[in-house]
Amino acid sequence: MNYRKLGSSGILVSEIGLGTNNFGRRLDYSESEEVINHALDSEINLLDTADMYSNGLSEEYIGKAIKNKRDQVIIASKGGMNPMPSPTDTKVAQRVNEGPNKSGLSSVHLKRSVEESLSRLDTDYIDLYQTHIFDPYTNQEETLRALDDLISEGKIRYIGCSNYMAWELVEGIHISKRYGWSEFTTIQPEFSMFEREPESELVHACDKYNVGILPYFPLASGFLTGKYKRDSIPEGGRLSGGGHSAWSEKWLTEENFNIIENLEKWASNKGITMVQLAFAWLLAKKSVSSVIAGATSKAQIDSNITGSGIKLNEEEIIEINNLLPKRNEAGVGNILRRIQNTP
Repeated sequence: MNYRKLGSSGILVSEIGLGTNNFGRRLDYSESEEVINHALDSEINLLDTADMYSNGLSEEYIGKAIKNKRDQVIIASKGGMNPMPSPTDTKVAQRVNEGPNKSGLSSVHLKRSVEESLSRLDTDYIDLYQTHIFDPYTNQEETLRALDDLISEGKIRYIGCSNYMAWELVEGIHISKRYGWSEFTTIQPEFSMFEREPESELVHACDKYNVGILPYFPLASGFLTGKYKRDSIPEGGRLSGGGHSAWSEKWLTEENFNIIENLEKWASNKGITMVQLAFAWLLAKKSVSSVIAGATSKAQIDSNITGSGIKLNEEEIIEINNLLPKRNEAGVGNILRRIQNTP
């Protein structure tokens, strides 16, 4: 396993991180513990979670599993997203569904969320605490002041954000500079060979301000594994239905299957797997600190870690990019999903 600096922090993280949104949802505790232990044995040291994952069970499972291994693990958690889906379609109702301070990035909610996450994780500190989604109802000054307070109190070490547009990230950085507060160290966007919106502006902003990128859904919800075929959709996958029809409609198209087949040929000629190709393409970007990949089994961990250490040269990247879908302009792609989830 290779390691990289986590943005501008002093932390070194594995090039492949473990996403844990399936803990407590698809995996019970014993299954989650098995995956965590295998990840640590495989030299993965970054575990990414959130307070909303399985309503806190993901954090609880992590805390229990690493109880005697805390120094081996870099914990990245998130807060600020709605804890439960709203029974109505109105955004205001979503905001107050569990009470007006049970979501969003207000000082009250953030400080309460961190305390609750610390309790579930059974730890004294969180290495990286990320705002899960931009909150249009709360001034960034309030959010960043609260996060800086939490760093001063020793409850979190570094801060990051998730699902922010480039201008939101840069605005936050300049606010922190103005007041001498801690700055965003990382950002976590949806980013893959099939979701290229971050290339439009976000990657350039991160290069400029030394912000580490932690891509999630690096395999386009499993589509880039190569296991999805035109006439064969595996059961139990994220794209197999079961409430994920929007993702299925997004990825399982005739055009995308053509692209996948061309990528498979390219990877085969280079002697690498589709997973290795997908991760290597992301890791070729200098601002990428670690690729966050979920896993529900030891076999998936074994597959994911093969993506570390593979280097693509400039000519190869150009060849790959010529096979890929055109990238969306900033604010056109996954921002639609982000808006739907905004409180």
